[in-house]
Amino acid sequence: MNYKLSPSSLSLMKDCPRCFWLLHNKNIRRPVGLFPSLPNGMDRILKIHFDKFRDRGKLPPEINESNQCQDCKLFDDKELLESWRNNREGIRFVDEAGNLLMGAIDNVLVKNGKLIVLDYKTRGHDLREDSHKYYQDQMDIYTFLFKKIGYKTEDYAYLLFYIPKEVTETGEVIFDTKLMKIKVDARNAEKLFKGAIGLLEGPLPEERCGWCELREID
Repeated sequence: MNYKLSPSSLSLMKDCPRCFWLLHNKNIRRPVGLFPSLPNGMDRILKIHFDKFRDRGKLPPEINESNQCQDCKLFDDKELLESWRNNREGIRFVDEAGNLLMGAIDNVLVKNGKLIVLDYKTRGHDLREDSHKYYQDQMDIYTFLFKKIGYKTEDYAYLLFYIPKEVTETGEVIFDTKLMKIKVDARNAEKLFKGAIGLLEGPLPEERCGWCELREID
C-alpha cells in the first residue's frame, strides 16, 4: 500500500500515532470542527499583495525593511509558484516504494541561487520566544521537498507574522508584522517521513488519545 502524506498529516502523527494510523489505513477521520475562515482569507490577500511587488521586481515593505532579507528577491516563475501553492499539486516527492510527501507553500525567496521558504502566519496575540517551534516541522518539510526536486536551499526559512494591532476610526484593521528567521533541517523532515511510513506499515498503535478512545475498530 502506498501512502500520501503532508505536513498536516505528519503533525497528526506526532499528536496521536493511533489516529494517524487509522486515517491512512482505515480512512477513519477525527471529527472536523468549525474552522475560522479568516486565516484562509488573509492567506489569499497576502499572496495577491506579494505578487504585486514580485511583478514589479520589488519586495514588500514587511520584509524589504528588514536587514535579514538583503540580496533576496521573490521567486519569479509565476506558473511554477502557482503550482507549488496549489493544495492539489504542491511540491511533491515520491520515494522508491511509491509513497508521496507533498506540501503547498505560501511563497519563496531567492538568494544567490538558493531558495528560502517564506510562510505567512496570522496570530491573535504577540509572539513568544518559542512561537516558531509550532512550525518547525512544516518548514523542515518544505525545505526537504525543494532539495528532493533538485533545488539548492539555504539552511533557514522565514515566518512572517501578521498580528492585529488596532482598529482605526474608519474601521480599518491595522496589523503589526514580525519577520522571524528560523534554522531548518531537511534531515529532520526525512526522518519524520520515514518514521511515518514505518508506523503505517506496522500494527495499529495501542496508545489512545481522547478521540480514538471513543471509537471501536473492527
